[in-house]
Amino acid sequence: MPYELQELAAISGMPGLYRLIRAARHGVLVESLDERATRSLAPARNRVSLLSEISIYTQDPDQTVPLTEVFERIHQQHGQELAITAKSSEADLTSFMAAVIPDYDRDRVYLSDIKKLASWYGIVSKHLPYQETATAAKAEEAATDASAETAEDEAQKAKRKSSKKTEEPAPGEPLSTGGVIAEQDPDAEAAGNPEAAASKKSRKKAE
Repeated sequence: MPYELQELAAISGMPGLYRLIRAARHGVLVESLDERATRSLAPARNRVSLLSEISIYTQDPDQTVPLTEVFERIHQQHGQELAITAKSSEADLTSFMAAVIPDYDRDRVYLSDIKKLASWYGIVSKHLPYQETATAAKAEEAATDASAETAEDEAQKAKRKSSKKTEEPAPGEPLSTGGVIAEQDPDAEAAGNPEAAASKKSRKKAE
């Protein structure tokens, strides 16, 4: 997931977002997600809403979009900096929401929800690192591997081509590493071959 939301929560009666530290006797020990990272006790009576469990309604009653995916869509469209805030106009906020989730439920997603979404994304993107999704990472790794394999193949082809040029003899160069095979001496051939010797004597008589 792009942003790790597992331990982040919105707490009723407390502004901003918080990182859950541990359960306490009378509530939950939390740390504010801001520059100060202040720790405090969220009373047990306050409702704690984990961001990882929040979804946005769509026009399909059986389908919602998890907040983690919503944040990923926002990052793909706007990066880390949003041009809108919770104080933006209603027209700008609804237009922003429609661009992120075109089929969001206009009846069940209120303007206050969109304001919270813009505010939460601004806090999270500012204080948490963005992590590439597993699919993107694998795609990038596959592209890198393919590029490396292509370069290696080209190097092997060049090596084989160079080796082939070295092994091929130039015109007139002997094919055998032992040197050029000389033409046979007719007299030497006759000396080692009785039939050839007889043939030679017959030619002398005929002359």
